[in-house]
Amino acid sequence: MFAVLALDMGAAMKTLVLTLDLVGTFVFALSGATAGVRRHLDLFGVLVLSFVASTSGGIVRDLLIGATPPAAFSDWRYLGVSLLAGVTIFFWHPFIHRARNPVLLFDGAGLALFCVAGAQKALVFGLEPVMAALLGMLTGIGGGVARDVLLSNVPAVFRSDIYAVAALAGASVVVIGDALQWPTTPTACVGAALCFGLRLAAIRYGWHLPTARGIEPPDANDHNRDGR
Repeated sequence: MFAVLALDMGAAMKTLVLTLDLVGTFVFALSGATAGVRRHLDLFGVLVLSFVASTSGGIVRDLLIGATPPAAFSDWRYLGVSLLAGVTIFFWHPFIHRARNPVLLFDGAGLALFCVAGAQKALVFGLEPVMAALLGMLTGIGGGVARDVLLSNVPAVFRSDIYAVAALAGASVVVIGDALQWPTTPTACVGAALCFGLRLAAIRYGWHLPTARGIEPPDANDHNRDGR
């Protein structure tokens, strides 16, 4: 009886991770495709960007925990979901563009879903709590980094906005909930909501981490004066 119960719990966990992964893939694909349309890419470029933005974090996660081949390559649904999102944005972007900051909204939602899915999958594969939280964060930020690099932008995670910290907070809720044996689905929802809320609040109120103070280049006139 206990073996059957454990099997059911394992199946339920895998179903939850898959659901979060696919929904996160769709949302991050929307983010990547919207960014591509804004940069005037053609249909192929938009679809490539939507796939890369929506699967990069999950691919890195799966490679690190030994879940090979990565789900993005072994399950056709990941490609299908990302292409669906890309086509949707490409042909109907005027309607979506009316929303305020659609890229930021899609990116925040994808970040929230992926950070909890990454942490959940890391726990399923037996990682320690701290490592599971870090891997959840990495899963969340991977897609945004890949998208920004392909568009020649400085990735958001390297700028001053609260980005990776929000993903780490969401993943930490999942890890803490697992340690305390809280119900899995509500815990994942709370973690995703916390991450999304922090990200939106950071955008709305300009929250940011301290930035390094650069050294001002010497003024040419000062240099000439010193050389005299």
